Amino acid sequence: MIRGNALGWMVAVLIGGTLVSGCMAIERDNALQTERTLAAAGFQMKFADDSSKLQSAGGLPQRTLVPQSMDGETRFVYADAEFCKCVYVGTERAYQHYEKLAIQQQISNARLSAAEAQESASMNWGMWGGWGPWY
Repeated sequence: MIRGNALGWMVAVLIGGTLVSGCMAIERDNALQTERTLAAAGFQMKFADDSSKLQSAGGLPQRTLVPQSMDGETRFVYADAEFCKCVYVGTERAYQHYEKLAIQQQISNARLSAAEAQESASMNWGMWGGWGPWY
């Protein structure tokens, strides 16, 4: 028989695991969206296909665009050693294109959210009756 305290801990661990799993899924989706945008902007992707490359990718700031000097030119580097196990590298021009695409994506997401809110607001909630004293 499980005691109340042990049961409480088990429930807390299960809830915590579910929350962490949900956060990881959101983080993975965000990384995937960023990586698609980087590729569309002209960034070149290289897989960390051996342990030394994976270690090198892991030593870079993760899922963040960072300017680096390479061969006397500025390149922008995005490393993801956890999900895609890869590194994206782009020129200044690719970075500028990425910024434009990212802004367009934000605008698109905002429009979608506004359309969904408008659709929800236009629903005939009256058929459900009152929702409390404020109705």
